Amino acid sequence: MNLKRKIEVKTIFNKISYRYDFLNTLLSLGLHKLWKRKLVDLLKPQDGEAWADLCCGTGDMAFLICNKVSPNGSITGIDSAKEILNIAKKKSYICKNKFIKWEIMDVLEIDQLDNSFDGICMSYGLRNLENVEAGIKKVFNLLSNRGRAGFLDFHHSKKNTLPNILQTLYLRLIVVPISKLFNLSSEYSYIERSISKFPKRDELVKIAKDVGFQKIYYKSIFCDQMGILILQK
Repeated sequence: MNLKRKIEVKTIFNKISYRYDFLNTLLSLGLHKLWKRKLVDLLKPQDGEAWADLCCGTGDMAFLICNKVSPNGSITGIDSAKEILNIAKKKSYICKNKFIKWEIMDVLEIDQLDNSFDGICMSYGLRNLENVEAGIKKVFNLLSNRGRAGFLDFHHSKKNTLPNILQTLYLRLIVVPISKLFNLSSEYSYIERSISKFPKRDELVKIAKDVGFQKIYYKSIFCDQMGILILQK
């Protein structure tokens, strides 16, 4: 396992936690909320089901799913970065939501029994794991029979294609300069590096198939800038 990358990612998210929600909304013009709702709509969480939001950050996905699986289901938000998880807990306290369970833990080190969840989601988290294949395999093992999982992340386009050029310009000319105003430019410049190491669509589909998922669906959205991966056992 790449311990250096694991520590780097945790450090980045702890440092940007205080501006994470604000910058997500600013840099995406609020569209990230629509993409997350689309992911939930595709996953169709049902009342009474047990769900997990892995790499949950400040809990956006957990709150969306909570509305679908309550009052008879459960939702657990899991993240390895303490500071960003504390913000999720604070948001939960403010809205008096005692339904969501929050746990600080690395995704690849989750020690819950296999087949624990009917559904799992991960928003902008798979790309940041030490090993993407190990992450998808962990999700497979945690899912119950016929359980489903959904991932939202940057779409990794082929180099020098129009989507790739637009993504590069966006990250270098908009994301990094704006984050620099908050002394977070080095943290946000990490995004481009992480995308370059992230498997492309066909690679993700192959990994999921090799792991054992029976149904696999991938859709690029927002002019091929983002991608949604839906998996079912």
